Amino acid sequence: MSPGIGTAASDHNPRNTATRGWALHQAAAEVIPGGVNSATRYVGHPYAFGGGDGAYVVDLDGNRYLDYHAAFGAILLGHNSPVVDDPVRAAVGALDLFGLGVTELEVELATRVTEAIPSAEMMIATMSGSEATAQAVRLARAATGRQLLVKFQGGFHGWHDAVARNVISRPELAYGRDPLSAGILDSVLESTLIAEFNDLDSVKALFEQYPDRIAGVIMEPIPHNVGALVPTQEFVDGLRALTADHGALLIFDEVITGFRHALGGYQEVCGVQPDLTTFGKGMANGYPIGGLAGPRSLMERFDGQKGDVLLAGTFNGYALGATAAIATIDHLRSNPDFYTRTHALGARMRSGLEGIVSELDLQATVAGFGGVFSLYFTAGPIKGYRDLMRNDDQAYATFHRRMTDAGFLMIPMSLKRNHISGSHTEEDVDRTLDAARDVLASMKADGSAH
Repeated sequence: MSPGIGTAASDHNPRNTATRGWALHQAAAEVIPGGVNSATRYVGHPYAFGGGDGAYVVDLDGNRYLDYHAAFGAILLGHNSPVVDDPVRAAVGALDLFGLGVTELEVELATRVTEAIPSAEMMIATMSGSEATAQAVRLARAATGRQLLVKFQGGFHGWHDAVARNVISRPELAYGRDPLSAGILDSVLESTLIAEFNDLDSVKALFEQYPDRIAGVIMEPIPHNVGALVPTQEFVDGLRALTADHGALLIFDEVITGFRHALGGYQEVCGVQPDLTTFGKGMANGYPIGGLAGPRSLMERFDGQKGDVLLAGTFNGYALGATAAIATIDHLRSNPDFYTRTHALGARMRSGLEGIVSELDLQATVAGFGGVFSLYFTAGPIKGYRDLMRNDDQAYATFHRRMTDAGFLMIPMSLKRNHISGSHTEEDVDRTLDAARDVLASMKADGSAH
């Protein structure tokens, strides 16, 4: 398995040290630790970007890429979409940051979200998905009076201490103690328990081991942070019943799945309503905003007049993020064919990859949902993280590296998913499949894949 969340494939381009991107990276490393402002942004070339439009991005040296990375999924409609950017431009100069009271935009956004998400009666705005999940964990502990949290091996829920463990773990660390960072208190790490996705018995065992001590279960409905593990209906139904029976909260982290797979998130798809839902990324097509929603009985704990759970943040609900989110949600609501199109393109991509894998007789499995796709380099079936431990991580990263070198931007790290946005076309998908056939054939020829 991968040695860590920030590990990338080696850089194969011998010319990159003479580029503007490399020069900017070197300058960045003098004033920014590692030269990037988030650990997984360093992947070798391309080092720096200069622009984007629709389904394409351009690096600082003028090379154009068909973008499947999509800023870790934050780009939902396409880069610089006028549907979102035009209202944001109109908002600049009209509304400022006040830091007191409320604006009409905040009310409009909360109304849109509570209308869209099945389990939502009220929402709070945050600046990021990590802040949203931090609020969800705190609220779950306050509401239940309990300390322990259950997360799944492979799930990523942000950078805060309560959940910063056991994501892309090496086999010897999986399910054990595998923090993402130094500086986390042992007591905090020990308060988060690890279960196996799509394995209800593993969750039941934790409730039996820690009766009346588990505040909540937090899960990505589809763990896209390790590609695309699709849950069985039995699993999500079972989690809903199990948490309710034990008085714990079920938290859906829909930071990636929310608004991408359906307007109401994956809970709309599977028909299971969690107690709390976090969201962010694609809801504003690249503008920073996130949020937490749930029933009134829980969310009123954030009421500064009568509640007991702190809600604070100078920029929460700020005008530009709220404007972008409203514009994105309104577009999705008015254009339900967005989901028809992206799901169809995702199915076209996955079917095409399956055909190539069969044609080349590779040990590989195609996975995904909606407009998201992954190509694991192992035989299926793949249901949980245990199955991913037999994935050939180097082949996975090499495939993404060579696709990027061919002009198709895919983050060259193991277990990272790819996204189809509203700007991709059938022609884009077909060109990608042609390139994938060439790349996979070359990998089989040189022994990089089997």
